[in-house]
Amino acid sequence: MPDISLLPLSGDVTPAVRSLGWDWVVEEDCQNYVAREAVQLPEAEADALLEAADTLYELLLQSIPDPIPDTLLRLLAIPELLWPAVRHSWNDDRHWHLYGRFDLAQTPEGPKLLEFNADTATSIPETAVVQWASLVAAGQASDDRQANGLFEGLQAQLTEWLQRNPDLPPTLLLVHLPDSAEDAANCAVVAEAAAEAGFEHVHICSVDAMQVSVAGEERGVWAEQAPEQWRQYGFLFKLVPWEILAAEEPELTADLLQLLQSRDLIIANPAYTLLFQSKAILAWLWQCFPQHPLLLDASLSELPGHSVRKPLLGREGQNVTEMNAGRPGQGVEGEFAGQTQVYQRFAKLPQDAQQRFYQAGVFWAGSGCAIGFRRAAGFITNLSEFVPHVLG
Repeated sequence: MPDISLLPLSGDVTPAVRSLGWDWVVEEDCQNYVAREAVQLPEAEADALLEAADTLYELLLQSIPDPIPDTLLRLLAIPELLWPAVRHSWNDDRHWHLYGRFDLAQTPEGPKLLEFNADTATSIPETAVVQWASLVAAGQASDDRQANGLFEGLQAQLTEWLQRNPDLPPTLLLVHLPDSAEDAANCAVVAEAAAEAGFEHVHICSVDAMQVSVAGEERGVWAEQAPEQWRQYGFLFKLVPWEILAAEEPELTADLLQLLQSRDLIIANPAYTLLFQSKAILAWLWQCFPQHPLLLDASLSELPGHSVRKPLLGREGQNVTEMNAGRPGQGVEGEFAGQTQVYQRFAKLPQDAQQRFYQAGVFWAGSGCAIGFRRAAGFITNLSEFVPHVLG
């Protein structure tokens, strides 16, 4: 892709969001977080990004052996506590992968996979709602001005999930990490899509407020709707990473897995998404499909030349380090330095006139359905500025 060109966007995003009836999506710092300009994205580039997401998802599915061997689960650094749930969900189509986000580099040779956020991808409000509202505020909105079908994709996936599990009550609990306004906003969009999909009762709370029981008449997952008013849920959407649950709450995780296997509960995203979430999958894909045009050379051993080193189960861009002939360069501090690392061939991201880098985030919800951009002067992380796009 050539250097990024930008279209200035005027207007206040917050009133535009509220005019669409989505005021509950906007966080207090939204005005500073979302750029006041949009990437001018040629339609051919947008099509290539969406098609890349579809092809990459198929490659991921094809790469997993059946049955799944212990050696692969160990290679991917999946906690052993979760192995039965990974296999159980992989072998039962009622466990439905709702959505994920591919992070792609646009290169002169076409899109390249950087990683796949398969389990707990965020940026849903920005992508589905706020970037569209930025076009509304600037008077640029029309049906063909943005590649943005994320809400509709989520609704379709949630409808499918509900229909595949008719034996469970159509009640959905959405939980997120404590004290995270960002995660609560992401859950809110999913909850709205779930209500449209036909769930009869939807509730959002911190994971700490969820009660889990595996005994007697109270067996199941519960949340308090009002003081002393509790409701049981058949469906659970968790914006809490599987590996964090297993590491920090092993007893809770074991109880959830027991409910999962006894059909008292179904959870999304399913445990098998850890197969795709682990960054070791980058090396596994390269081994399965060497030289594929959407992939970058990746290995669990150091690569010669220019590469990027990443922790296998790192989050938010933490501990990602640029490597040159085995010597570390610029990097991002974080709490995942002790993990096993994967090495991936360096791919330069496109830049704008101010030399800021742009990374495409392409949501998959049954198919590639929406595009958003992150930009920064250096490495892209979850804290990087979100930039809307406009087609044309």
